[in-house]
Amino acid sequence: MKALVKQHAEPGLWLMDVPEPDTGPGDVLIKVLRTGICGTDLHIRSWDGWARQAVSTPRVLGHEFVGEVAAVGADVQDIAVGDIVSGEGHLVCGKCRNCLAGRRHLCRSTIGLGVGRDGAFAEYVALPAANVWVHRTKVDLDIAAIFDPFGNAVHTALSFPLVGEDVLITGAGPIGIMAAAVARHAGARNVVITDVSEPRLDLARKAGATLALNVSEHDIAEAQRRLELREGFDIGLEMSGRPEAMRDMVDNMTHGGRIAMLGLPAQEFAIDWSKIVTSMITVKGIYGREMFETWYAMTVLLEGGLDLSPVITGSYDYQDFDAAFDEAANARSGKIILNWGA
Repeated sequence: MKALVKQHAEPGLWLMDVPEPDTGPGDVLIKVLRTGICGTDLHIRSWDGWARQAVSTPRVLGHEFVGEVAAVGADVQDIAVGDIVSGEGHLVCGKCRNCLAGRRHLCRSTIGLGVGRDGAFAEYVALPAANVWVHRTKVDLDIAAIFDPFGNAVHTALSFPLVGEDVLITGAGPIGIMAAAVARHAGARNVVITDVSEPRLDLARKAGATLALNVSEHDIAEAQRRLELREGFDIGLEMSGRPEAMRDMVDNMTHGGRIAMLGLPAQEFAIDWSKIVTSMITVKGIYGREMFETWYAMTVLLEGGLDLSPVITGSYDYQDFDAAFDEAANARSGKIILNWGA
């Protein structure tokens, strides 16, 4: 089968013929239809410091996908050939304290699809049945392909109650834009999102942000004035991993405000912890999705009319992967889709 492979420990990707993945009695073989390009994939392509530490070559990339079940193992129940499915890309041990308590997203032995094991940028991918999400209701294939990052947005946005709250999102990448759409859909009063990329801020406006603010030209305090907020933002969703964004967020939170932090900093940075203490601010780290409560919430949000179409800005045949990755790497695009089949 054709697959997009990190064949060598150097920048670049290679489209190659590789064997179809092996499957066992508890596994599902999936014919891939669409995949989404993630920031993780961009790091691996450029072979930066994180990628060199995290990935062994050769490795088939990709963890955002939708496909059709091609075969199931003898022990698999409730999943049938022909089902349209996506997959949870975090494979957990099932034996640790958190896994046994139903907190699988906190497993310390998590292996990432397309990072620690071969992934979905291929004509076929294999997953344990426990990681397969069957789309029981009709969903657009491009949207189904990005359930993984959509789940990051939902997990972050719904970490704290949103009804009637004023929400600040720092970072208008695709996940930040989806979080803005989720927050508005879930009942937030105002949703302000910040970035320095006007094209991405435009996408955020289309997705429902109350105010999309270019912080190279305006500060967050100005957003408060425009919206006539007297005491700051109730909820913060930090999506950028940028030190200045986190510091600005803390400066503009109300007393007792709550921050969910998904953005992954490239290195350590200082913040004024005295403000966290004296303002009694809660900071919660977010990684991945809750399995499978977040997946259920995603499905229900889409059934309830949440529109994610503005976040998808490009679609390419998988053979044109270089152009697709180039577009995904710029600071103007939303989600970019690779088409692997019908």
